Amino acid sequence: MFEIRIICDPADTDRITTALAQVFTTGQARVHTARSTDKTRLYVTADHHPATEWPTPTQAYTGAPSILDEIGWTVRTLADNPLTAHTGREFWLRKAALLDRIALGDEVAPAVSDATDAATQAARQLMDFDDAAVICDPRYYVRQQYARYNAHR
Repeated sequence: MFEIRIICDPADTDRITTALAQVFTTGQARVHTARSTDKTRLYVTADHHPATEWPTPTQAYTGAPSILDEIGWTVRTLADNPLTAHTGREFWLRKAALLDRIALGDEVAPAVSDATDAATQAARQLMDFDDAAVICDPRYYVRQQYARYNAHR
């Protein structure tokens, strides 16, 4: 994953972000006014398009418990066992998958929450827990791992 910074005319921002999304898998562009000009600064998190080995959200989450059930499981797990160095992988995986599923709803319509950022952060926590040595969008990693977990439940 990498970040692209572009300084451009404000009228070009939509055209540029659309073009980037065709070449890379991109996050939501962060737009700021350039410091010393009438230009716009765009910051876009990008990654190469996923290889075919990454399951789609539908493939990864087919048969998964409902989002409400997963929220309940997460809350009960935290109530019974506060986060410690010994918190198990299942917790980190299910939490990351839950947040990914919530963020997918934000991606259908314009985002009005920070669900995408929370999903990415939780995915990175899972990758850190797994000591994953892969370079990919962290949310693709969660989907791959959840599909494997769900197939063996």
